Amino acid sequence: MSHATMTAPVPSGQTKAKARRRPAGVLLRFVATRVVGLVVTLFIASLVVFGALYAAPGSPLTYLTHGRTMSPEAIASIKAEYHLDDPVWQQYLRWLGGVAHGDFGTSVIYNQPVASLVGSRAFATTLLVLMAAAIVLVLGLAIGTLAGLRPGWSSRSAMAGATAVMAVPTFVGAVVLIIVFAVDLEWFPVFGSGRGGLDEVYHMVLPSIALALASVAFVARLAQTAIRQELSADHVQTAISRGLPHGAVVRRHVMRNAAMPVLTVAGLTIAGLIAGSVVVEQVFQLGGLGQFLVSSVQQKDFPVVQAICLMYVAAFIVLNTLIDIAYTLLDPRVSIGKKDS
Repeated sequence: MSHATMTAPVPSGQTKAKARRRPAGVLLRFVATRVVGLVVTLFIASLVVFGALYAAPGSPLTYLTHGRTMSPEAIASIKAEYHLDDPVWQQYLRWLGGVAHGDFGTSVIYNQPVASLVGSRAFATTLLVLMAAAIVLVLGLAIGTLAGLRPGWSSRSAMAGATAVMAVPTFVGAVVLIIVFAVDLEWFPVFGSGRGGLDEVYHMVLPSIALALASVAFVARLAQTAIRQELSADHVQTAISRGLPHGAVVRRHVMRNAAMPVLTVAGLTIAGLIAGSVVVEQVFQLGGLGQFLVSSVQQKDFPVVQAICLMYVAAFIVLNTLIDIAYTLLDPRVSIGKKDS
């Protein structure tokens, strides 16, 4: 989802007053439009996820038979059990109907319900993404705010370091963190997701830092740019020239106006952490959805791959839609639709 349907903010009292008088029906229509777009996008994503796997080389039948030579009757029985002899469109409709009821099918390799296999691994991935998101918001906004409000040698050094970190691939950063903090200093475990409770949080410290590094730098640079643009804006300079306290100007005008675009992009960046978690989980052997996805792709376990890919895509699309709606509802300067523009 994008903000293409929204008009640019107009900083005037008339526009703000009009936004406050915005009818509830307009907001409901806007939200309903976004929800319909969400459903359509998820449907298209399901087509892509399902079709891409069947377009890839190889067949799950090879793994079902473990490479052994079997009689035609045995192969036909296996195909009938997993509906591999049905047309692709029938397989898709059957799969989509099951997904709508929370049934993602049966794993080809483990012969267990995909929902239970995925559910047992979802917590590790969720904890990893949440901890990385907290690091991104806290450090990214703190560094960017400091660099934007207090230009000087320290802020330039911080932003230079952030820029350098942003250029480091996630895989390389993860390996460096393991070598320094896990192997040499022995402060953190090398791999694994822990045994539950605080031990899981302890095991996720290094992986969450590795996942958040590039995003911290990106959010910091964005926050710095937004704050400096607001500091040079006419209404801020006017407030300063009228003798208003510097702290009040920063809180009411600079930070408030700079917060919306920064938090919006930060939210989309956090949604992008879901995809990056696949690499981090593989490096640290966390046993989450990302690592399970990689092994399932290698084994051609189609139902598992389809379920995890669809969950990843759905999570990203839902977060994107919620951020889009929140941006419009929280910022009174943004117009909704043609009638309110």
